[in-house]
Amino acid sequence: MVAAEKTLHWAVDKWLAPTPSMPARVVRFCHRASQRYVCVEALRPGGLLSIFFFRHGDGSWNVFPPQAERPAMNGHRRSALC
Repeated sequence: MVAAEKTLHWAVDKWLAPTPSMPARVVRFCHRASQRYVCVEALRPGGLLSIFFFRHGDGSWNVFPPQAERPAMNGHRRSALC
């Protein structure tokens, strides 16, 4: 289960602080098995602010993408047979 502080709603509130007079809206999203993200925009006094939020394997949402899985070698130890 995702901790409450790592939901998409929490991340949008933290980074964009939307209000009824300056709401945030999802403008782009991708839900492929290998990559999940949303782009959220909010109008700020200084102009339009867009932030991408990435979903990580544990279900949390962050402003940085999850680390790519890399190929790895795995050695198995064998017992000596006589």
